[in-house]
Amino acid sequence: MAAELSIDWTRCEARGVCLELLPELLQPDDWGYPMSRGTEPRVAVRRALLADAQTAVRECPRLALRLTPAS
Repeated sequence: MAAELSIDWTRCEARGVCLELLPELLQPDDWGYPMSRGTEPRVAVRRALLADAQTAVRECPRLALRLTPAS
């Protein structure tokens, strides 16, 4: 794991940009908000998807995504 992606749902408006950019990691909930495809609230980002995750963070219109180094 290269990094962790976290979502601030208080900022998110479910516009779907991150869902389009990271379909391997995120899926929509019943209301269209992004959620991890795994069981953890933070999304583990593999090196192969790091550039896509960085793009998603940069393109999020509500600045609801945060990428941090893996712990």
